[in-house]
Amino acid sequence: MEYDERLAHSLVVSDSAFVVRVYGWQPPAISLGWHQDMNEIDVAGAHAAGIDVVRRPTGGRAILHSDEVTYSVVMVASQKGVLSVYQSISEALTRGLCALGAPVVLEKSQPHFPTLYRTPSSVACFASAARYEIQIAGRKLVGSAQRRYARADGQEVVLQHGSILLGDDHLRIVDFMKQADERQRISMKQELRDKTIDLSSALGRRVEADEVIPALMKGFEAAWGIVFCSTEGPEMQESALSSGTAIV
Repeated sequence: MEYDERLAHSLVVSDSAFVVRVYGWQPPAISLGWHQDMNEIDVAGAHAAGIDVVRRPTGGRAILHSDEVTYSVVMVASQKGVLSVYQSISEALTRGLCALGAPVVLEKSQPHFPTLYRTPSSVACFASAARYEIQIAGRKLVGSAQRRYARADGQEVVLQHGSILLGDDHLRIVDFMKQADERQRISMKQELRDKTIDLSSALGRRVEADEVIPALMKGFEAAWGIVFCSTEGPEMQESALSSGTAIV
C-alpha cells in the first residue's frame, strides 16, 4: 500500500500511466483507514495471532486482508467526483466478477456515516455498504476506500483501494476489536456474517485468487476500453510507467 501511495504521488507531478494493481498479503494484515483510531484494534493480540497491523493511505474502516484479493487504482479524476469514480471502478469490477458467475449488483443507498461510526461494529469496513459498493443478494462482497491528491493543474489524483472476499476469514477481525467484550464480539461476528458474503460461498465452490485476477483484468478492459501492460512487480512497474498504457 505504501507503493500504491508512491504511484499516486508520481501521478501528481507527471502524466504517468494510470495503474491498476491486484495483490494478496503474507502474513495476513489488518489495515486501518487513514483517519481511524489505532486504539480501536488490539494490535498486540493481532501480532500474537500472526497478523500485521498497518495504516493505509486511503480512508474507510478496518479490513482484515486474509483470504481475499486487494485491488488498487491510481488515476487522474478528470473532474469526476468521489461517487462517480466509485461507480466507474465498481462497474469494471462488476464485469469481471460477473464473468466468474457471481450475481453481483451495486449498492444504491448511502448510509449516514457520522451516525454509523458511533456504533461498535463500525470499526470493520464490511459492517456497512456505501453507494456503488458491490453486493450479492444484499450482502457486501467488496469493500473500498478512496483518497485524493491535488495536482498543480487543478486536477486530482485518485487512489482507491478495495478488498474482494474469497472466503470468510474476514470475520476474524471481530476478535481484535479492542473495546468489545466476548458477548459483543459474538454479536458483532454474527452481524458481520449476515451483512457480508464471499465468492466461494456465493458460487458454491472454492474460488482462488488465480481465477479472480484475470477476470478482473478483463472486466476493466471491457468497461474502460483499455489494454493492460502486465508486469511482475514494483521494479518492472517503475519502468512501465512511461508507456502510456494501463498497468496491472
